[in-house]
Amino acid sequence: MQRARCYLLGETAVVLELEPPVQLATQKRIWRLTQRLADVPEVVEAIPGMNNITVVLRDPQELALDAIERLQRWWEESEALEPESRMIEIPVIYGGAAGPDLALVARQASLTEKQVVELHASVDYVVWFLGFQPGFPYLGTLPASLATPRRAEPRVRVPAGSVGIGGTQTGVYPLETPGGWNLIGRTDVPLFNPALPEPVLLRPGDTLRFIPRKEGIC
Repeated sequence: MQRARCYLLGETAVVLELEPPVQLATQKRIWRLTQRLADVPEVVEAIPGMNNITVVLRDPQELALDAIERLQRWWEESEALEPESRMIEIPVIYGGAAGPDLALVARQASLTEKQVVELHASVDYVVWFLGFQPGFPYLGTLPASLATPRRAEPRVRVPAGSVGIGGTQTGVYPLETPGGWNLIGRTDVPLFNPALPEPVLLRPGDTLRFIPRKEGIC
């Protein structure tokens, strides 16, 4: 079992953080712990991350030290959550104006742009967690050869729907925002729509596959 450490975060929260590496089995246990904490009256919110969980407390001055002890114990007792996994297909135009960094990723990987597209779209990705923006999915596992360092200078404007690679991760920007990931494509599928009863398209545990649109393959 991966070792975990708990610590205070600011004045309102405690964090349980696991030592590397990031593993899907561990992430499933984080999902289960998040579910369990939803029923704890002293907890305002439990926020799952990659290899960590942040717990916002209702009365941190009184509960922080007790919460650290209980969080550690609950982690040791936790089991994996096998959520109902939906298969979501996301059509993507790769390259060109939709993916201005596709050539850079190809050079980094010593592949052609067409090979990058085929490899990126060959994987059934799992939504490990949502963060950064409403509905932004952190997906695992990106083929190792496509891992590309984030841009030294983030873009001021990344269009909504942009598909990017940042280090060893890939994901989709639901909203227009500044960002430093390498953009390889774009989708028209809305990942976040506040007007809908369920505004976020994806859930942790969902399986996602990118479908290249023919006009977008280089």
